[in-house]
Amino acid sequence: QVQLVEFGGGLVQAGGSLRLSCTASERTFTNYAVAWFRQAPGRQREFVAAINWTGGSTYYADSVKGRFTISRDNAKNTVYLQMNSLKPEDTAVYSCAAGGARRGLRLGPYDYWGQGTQVTVSS
Repeated sequence: QVQLVEFGGGLVQAGGSLRLSCTASERTFTNYAVAWFRQAPGRQREFVAAINWTGGSTYYADSVKGRFTISRDNAKNTVYLQMNSLKPEDTAVYSCAAGGARRGLRLGPYDYWGQGTQVTVSS
């Protein structure tokens, strides 16, 4: 099965930026849609953004639209999440997921999940 690993989390001040990456273990990753999710303490997992297998279509949650950008480089088996104008409410563990997403980018399903990377935004 496809293994995913996230990098790029850390501590940043409000208004700052971070770039997360999600790298897959094999090239078949390029056949899948990929999404980013986040989960904050005491809250349910939340959809953030998704991209289709070609990179030609994207979808964003309203809470991050205009601030975050998802992209992919299939030659590197990698998907990125550029996060700008970060807010304290963006603090969460961010995970990437891949799958056929036959119900669409918003609903998935996404079958393969990374371990997650912590993003903390201070006031």
